[in-house]
Amino acid sequence: MMESSSAENDLQNSHEEGKLYAVDSLNNLNEQILCAARSPQPTVREEHVDSDGCLAMQSGMRCQSWFFVTLIITLIVSLALVSFVIILIVHTGDKMDEVSRKVVLEKKSIEDLKKLNDMILQYLNQTEWMENIGNFSAMQTRQ
Repeated sequence: MMESSSAENDLQNSHEEGKLYAVDSLNNLNEQILCAARSPQPTVREEHVDSDGCLAMQSGMRCQSWFFVTLIITLIVSLALVSFVIILIVHTGDKMDEVSRKVVLEKKSIEDLKKLNDMILQYLNQTEWMENIGNFSAMQTRQ
């Protein structure tokens, strides 16, 4: 029986100590909040060491600097791509102008060839007509 009462006392004591620890922690937290609210200066924080062995504040600065470096590199790459696209558009426009000029020249050449063909057909029709007249006059003289 003595053993069970001692175990109960230890359990009660540890339970009460836990409550006291929790209350003490809450009091400390409340004091920090009140001090922070009263003083305009930022509270002093504990600086933690991250996995690189750097202080947390330095790590935050490093993170920001990497962000800005990445942002600058992204902007430079974007600018290069936009420039490349503009150059391609201008080059394509020049090629389209060249092709349209060639098409216009070919169209003129085709029209000239059509005129030449018409002239040849007219000449051939006239020579056939002349032959037909010659054949007709020859037929009349035979009769």
